[in-house]
Amino acid sequence: MHNLLQAQEIFLGLKLILDKRQHLVAYELLFSSGELNAVHFLDNTQATSQAINDAFSQFEIGEALAVYECLIKVRQELLMSDAIEILSQHRVTLELLETGVVDLPLIERCRELKEMGFDLALDDYVNDGTFDPLLDVVDIVKIDITLQDWPSTLGIVNKLRNYPVRLLAEKVESHEQYLQCAEAGFDLFQGYYFARPNLAIGKCTLPNQAIMLKLLGLILTDAPDHEIEQVLKQDAGLSLKLLRLVNSVSMGLKTKISSFNQSIKIVGRRQMQRWLQLLLYTPQQDDVSYSPLLRLAARRGKLMESLAQKCKESDRDFHDRAFMTGILSLLDALLNRPLMEVIDLINPADEIADALLNKSGNLGGLLSLAEMTEQGRFDHAGDVLESLGLAVQDLMGAEVDALRWSNSITTEMAQ
Repeated sequence: MHNLLQAQEIFLGLKLILDKRQHLVAYELLFSSGELNAVHFLDNTQATSQAINDAFSQFEIGEALAVYECLIKVRQELLMSDAIEILSQHRVTLELLETGVVDLPLIERCRELKEMGFDLALDDYVNDGTFDPLLDVVDIVKIDITLQDWPSTLGIVNKLRNYPVRLLAEKVESHEQYLQCAEAGFDLFQGYYFARPNLAIGKCTLPNQAIMLKLLGLILTDAPDHEIEQVLKQDAGLSLKLLRLVNSVSMGLKTKISSFNQSIKIVGRRQMQRWLQLLLYTPQQDDVSYSPLLRLAARRGKLMESLAQKCKESDRDFHDRAFMTGILSLLDALLNRPLMEVIDLINPADEIADALLNKSGNLGGLLSLAEMTEQGRFDHAGDVLESLGLAVQDLMGAEVDALRWSNSITTEMAQ
C-alpha cells in the first residue's frame, strides 16, 4: 500500500525526440515526485518501478506510444533488478544515469538486457572516461550541450564517431543551436527549439494559413455559412483536407460528408473550428505525421480538454475553450510572430487571451500543467492541480489519452 500511495504522487513528463529532418522519432518518459525542481527521475527504486508499471499496465502508455520508441531514465539498482524486464515487449530504451558505477556486473547486465530486446542510452555523457567501457554496448549517447563549451562538445562528438552509437543533443533551445548541432554530427535532438518563434528570421504567413486564420475569425464571430464557404473556396486543397478530416473515423459519423455546408450542419461549428485549428499546423510537405509542432499542439489541446472535462464535467463551452487555448498557445512558433500579434489576428475570448498571455484563470492553470508535462518540471504542479480540484492520477490519465489521440489524429491527417 505504501508503494501505491507513493506512485499516486508521481508525475509523468513526455519530451519529444527529433531526428535531423525534425521528424518525431521517440519520446522520453520522465517520472518525477514533483517536489524537486527540474529533477527528472526518482531516488526511490521501488517508487520508480511502481510508476513505470502503472504507466504501462494501468494507463497503457505502451499502446498510446504507437510506433514510437520511448526512453526511460533508470538508476543502476533498477537496471540490475528483474522488475525492469516487464518492459521487454515494448520499444523501450533504458537510459543509464551518469551517477552509476561502471563495473563488470553492470556491463554484463547491459549485454543481457540487449539480448532481451532493449536498447540502451547513456545520459549526460562527459569526456572523463568513466562510461567508456559501455560505448561498445549502448545505442544512444546523450550530450547536454550546456554542460561544457562548444569546442569541448565538438571534441566529445569527434571521439564518439569511433563508436556505433547515435548522438543525441540535449537542451537545444534555439534554431541556431539545432543547426550548429546538426552540422557537428548529432543524429537526434531534444529541446524546445522547434516550439519557439524564430523572430530574428521571421516568416511570412503561408496563403492557406492566412485563409485558415480568416476562417477561424469568421467562425468565432458567428458569420453566416455562405461567407465561410466563400473563403474556403479560395483554396481547393484546404477544402479537400478539411472534408477528409471531417470524414475520418475519429468523427464517428455514419454518413460521408461531401460539402463544406453539409459538414457545418452535421458536425457543427465547434468541430469545424477544432479541425481548422489543427490544420494550421499542417506542413506543406508529405510528412504531416512526423510534424513535431502539429503533434505537440494536438497533444496539448487534447490534454487541456480532458482535464477541463474532469474540472467541469457538464460545461462543454469550457472544454472547447481549453482545447482552443492549447492549440493557440503554439501559434507564435508556427507563424513566427509575437504571441500578442497572433492573439490580435484570432481575437479569441478574453478568458483565452488572458490564459495565453498571463497563465491566469482556470485555463491558464491547465496551460501551465500542459507545459509542465512537456518539460518534465513539476515543482508547482501539485498546487495547480489542487486549485483545479484535480488529482495526480487525473493528470497521468489525461496525458496518456492525449498522447493516444495526437498519434492517431496526426496519422489520419497524413492520409
